[in-house]
Amino acid sequence: MSESRTAGVKVVGEERSGTEERAAAGSSPSAAPSSAPTWWVWLAAWPVTAVFVLSNAATPLYVLWQRDIGFSKGTLTVVFAFYIVGLLGSLLVSGVVSDRLGRKPVLLPALALALAACLIFATASSVAALIVARLFTGIAVGAVVSAGMAAVTDVAGQDRKRLAALLASCAMVFGAGLGPLLAGILSETLPAPTVTVFLVEMALLATAVLAVLRMPVQRPAAPAKGAWLRVPGVPRGKGLQLTLGIAVFAPGITATSFVLSLGPSLLSGLLGTTSRIVAGAMAFVMFLAATGVQFAVQRLRRRTILTAGAISTGLSMITLIVAVHTSSVPVLITSALLAGAGQGMGQLGGLSLLNSTVPPERLAEANAALNVGGYIPAGLLPVSAGYLSDAVGLTNGATVFGTVLMSLAVVGGLVVVAARRRVPEPA
Repeated sequence: MSESRTAGVKVVGEERSGTEERAAAGSSPSAAPSSAPTWWVWLAAWPVTAVFVLSNAATPLYVLWQRDIGFSKGTLTVVFAFYIVGLLGSLLVSGVVSDRLGRKPVLLPALALALAACLIFATASSVAALIVARLFTGIAVGAVVSAGMAAVTDVAGQDRKRLAALLASCAMVFGAGLGPLLAGILSETLPAPTVTVFLVEMALLATAVLAVLRMPVQRPAAPAKGAWLRVPGVPRGKGLQLTLGIAVFAPGITATSFVLSLGPSLLSGLLGTTSRIVAGAMAFVMFLAATGVQFAVQRLRRRTILTAGAISTGLSMITLIVAVHTSSVPVLITSALLAGAGQGMGQLGGLSLLNSTVPPERLAEANAALNVGGYIPAGLLPVSAGYLSDAVGLTNGATVFGTVLMSLAVVGGLVVVAARRRVPEPA
């Protein structure tokens, strides 16, 4: 995690220049004062949570749009994939811009775009509208996983590095799980199910805007270097840390993406129910597992966390294959829980490795690089599984998907084990 402190402190009655202070503190010019209270570290994570609530809020509602608009499982995964397209496009820009202009100039437009996505979702009457809303949501999410997570680190400062990594990572997965649960409950219990959900989300986003406006972070003073639009990366010598994070995070988030996109269809086939509360609850417990496991393993060595994440993802795919062949809902829920745990540990381990070794002025870009590596397979593989399921049936499609992803998880775990002696455990 980054070691960031703000410029602007006074030492023995002398006010030093911003450059001198940052050199003395080893800090980022966009960092907040190290004296920022702990509650501000928690509050800095709220915009990440609020945007991720939106990221999956539509999950239980797709069955309604499928009924009213009429589209296949393959089309559904394409709608989901446009979220990935927006996210990846955002990651190409948001990390670099955040490191150069500051966290707020990236977060505030992202929150505005998230509010626009809510309006489009609430009035959607075509597949095109759903695609645009998902695209806007992806762009907003790309901004918060780079600038938003870096802002949490900035506010936390040098002495709370582990807390910052934990809160930033948990804010993402908790919001991702809370969204479908709220959507499922609100859409089943209140009128206008595809409208009410997004009105509530707009209220949550409004509070996130207020948190960003008051967030104690400063604009960077360092001059810009390099291209503004580029594939995000990490400083020279930190590529192996990035590779280790992607090797485990990518299969984990691909597994949870599959559950989000085709989980309701699996439940419908196995349980014979289209209950939006049940679909939302399955997504919620999956991400609750992702949140809880991060608190449980936070003090373990980072490579141990990554290895456990790879194992969990592999087991989730084994149980997914068993579930679809035995029509067992309990086994399907077990698969979702293991997938959530796999993503949570892969995400926490990857973020911790980067935040402990990457300088603060490159932190948002490093976060973006980790997520680019994770979301590319998370977009491609579930879409392929969706169209394959249309062609050969959901059981066979899920079996092929599970086998491929289990293989990737095993490879990721082997990569982490093989690199144990090459990468020292960061402090």
